[in-house]
Amino acid sequence: MPLCVTAERGGGAAERYGPALGEERVRGDRSPSSCSSCSHSCSCCHLFQGSSCASSGRTRSFSLLPHPPPTSSSSPGSQRYPAHAGAPSAIVTITHHKSPAAARRAKNQYPGRLLEVKEIMSQAEGQQKTLVQSIEALPTRGPLTCLDQDLLLLKATSAATLSCLGECLNILQQNVGQVTQHCNAPSNAPSHTPSHARDLASDTVPGWPGPKSPSADRLKNGGPASSGPTADNSSSISSEPSPALRNKGLTHSTENPSLESIRPSDETTDTEDNEEDELGVMEDQRSVILHLLSQLKLGMDLTRVVLPTFILEKRSLLEMYANFMAHPDLFLCITAAVTPEERIVRFVEYYLTSFHEGRKGAVAKKPYNPVLGESFHCSWEVPRDRVRPPQRTNAGPGLRDPARTEPSGADTSGCYRVRFVAEQVSHHPPVSGFYCECQERRMCVNAHVWTKSKFMGMSIGVSMVGEGVLCLLEHDEEYVFTLPCAYARSILTVPWVELGGKVSINCAKSGYSATVTFHTKPFYGGKVHRVTAEVKHNPTNTIVCKAQGEWNGTLEFTYSSGETKVIDTSKLPVIKKKIRPLERQGLMESRRLWQRVTEALKEGNVDAATEHKHILEERQRSEERQRATSNTPWKPKHFIKEGDGWVYHNPLWKTH
Repeated sequence: MPLCVTAERGGGAAERYGPALGEERVRGDRSPSSCSSCSHSCSCCHLFQGSSCASSGRTRSFSLLPHPPPTSSSSPGSQRYPAHAGAPSAIVTITHHKSPAAARRAKNQYPGRLLEVKEIMSQAEGQQKTLVQSIEALPTRGPLTCLDQDLLLLKATSAATLSCLGECLNILQQNVGQVTQHCNAPSNAPSHTPSHARDLASDTVPGWPGPKSPSADRLKNGGPASSGPTADNSSSISSEPSPALRNKGLTHSTENPSLESIRPSDETTDTEDNEEDELGVMEDQRSVILHLLSQLKLGMDLTRVVLPTFILEKRSLLEMYANFMAHPDLFLCITAAVTPEERIVRFVEYYLTSFHEGRKGAVAKKPYNPVLGESFHCSWEVPRDRVRPPQRTNAGPGLRDPARTEPSGADTSGCYRVRFVAEQVSHHPPVSGFYCECQERRMCVNAHVWTKSKFMGMSIGVSMVGEGVLCLLEHDEEYVFTLPCAYARSILTVPWVELGGKVSINCAKSGYSATVTFHTKPFYGGKVHRVTAEVKHNPTNTIVCKAQGEWNGTLEFTYSSGETKVIDTSKLPVIKKKIRPLERQGLMESRRLWQRVTEALKEGNVDAATEHKHILEERQRSEERQRATSNTPWKPKHFIKEGDGWVYHNPLWKTH
């Protein structure tokens, strides 16, 4: 079946590729205007002519599959869509047999011409599957290999295009359903289209496991069975380190100070910033990413896949968790509230404002994967006079919260101290534990997070499996919360990050709960980084607060009393964390452990950063083999396992 697809390439320019996704021959000697797959002029074959047709003079005529004798096909598909000369009909025509019941369901689901579009999509998916199998069956050496850059780009963009077409089909189906419902409505019913129809796609948050389009579901198993890439063969950039760099490798040490042993006088205000370069993927880097993508399948777990060093940001994942605490003054304001309703509302305010500082920069980059036993320590000094939440607008004198102002005789001098520790407690699966406390305010938070990443075509999804618990000892309350998923989009051009999914916050004692929804940008229209939330009193089923806006922009809170409050996250003051200098840190603390990798990345020396990273990874593998040989289990220093989770070994609720 001929199909001319439009795909994004390079900096976002659209070009048309390919006469047919399953065509046998790939030719470079045809002019863009002579493509027989379209009734109009297109540049289908431009991709296979090289970067410059006039200068290179390069032509290709390679066969991706054996050449069977030419045969004529009489199938309905071949009659409607004539095959190119020399293309095997078995490749061009894909016949799908359906039971009568399945056919009836398809007709009901895709009425009229949409059913014909669905059939064309099914044929295109079959051809794309054949194309993928043909490319992967090519040799690794010779004039045309399975790692040819043009073929890898065709393989990636064809899968992405089918996924986009599936999204379009879903949107058309929804629109047809709305029109049909409107036409069948009684004559005395309102004649206007529901106002929420325009935002239907925008309000849809995808479930975690996978793509919404039918095409993407079929492509999950579209390729031949093969083992996924491993740490040894998935990428060519992790080479054996040179002897000079090997000698510079850090000596293993179990030195890792406890949270209680770190003195405030040892810490200094952090001078590091988290800003990353706003450049997209460079041309030489794109070929490496294409090489990596060629070895991945839709839905594949990326936990054990070695990723290229140039996509790393200059901090560990453990430090990124600490940066979510960049507004400790809002954190301390939670327990200062008088009523349970006010406390959960303040927790939601803090929760929504915490993500923008932890995720700095518009370009998506990946923090270092923490090694087993790695830890990160820091603290914040919060001026007492800053532990006051912003005043709401439209608030009369009777609505003022007595906890918003300090009593006249209260001591507002000095600072509260908030302490933080994070540790990598497991490597397979990768689980991190972190704990934060303020002894004076008698509040702490404990969390464990398992980061599960998966390949989704032109994006990568990361699910934060686990939960956190905020303890307010003064009120004997516990707030259990979850974390959203993160997505790295447009990984071949300018990668960017968005959050998605629905998270919950619950307090069993007070009966209050909150639901926060991070909306991913829909395929058609809509805004990016949109978030909505509502706080409910479960015993009375009363909504006491609603919020909407952007998690990295402006948030508007509306309360049941009629009050409103607007928070601009970009203008919130950030309290810098305090951290010990490198020479005072333990050898397994994040900044010191990744010091050489960070320095090399700052200098732009990706090769040196890769070798230093390889040293750390090899050391971890060696230690893992030694523990397996001696049958010695790993024991974290700061956290202990309780049930399915991990808890700090000396939490505030045990000592106070």
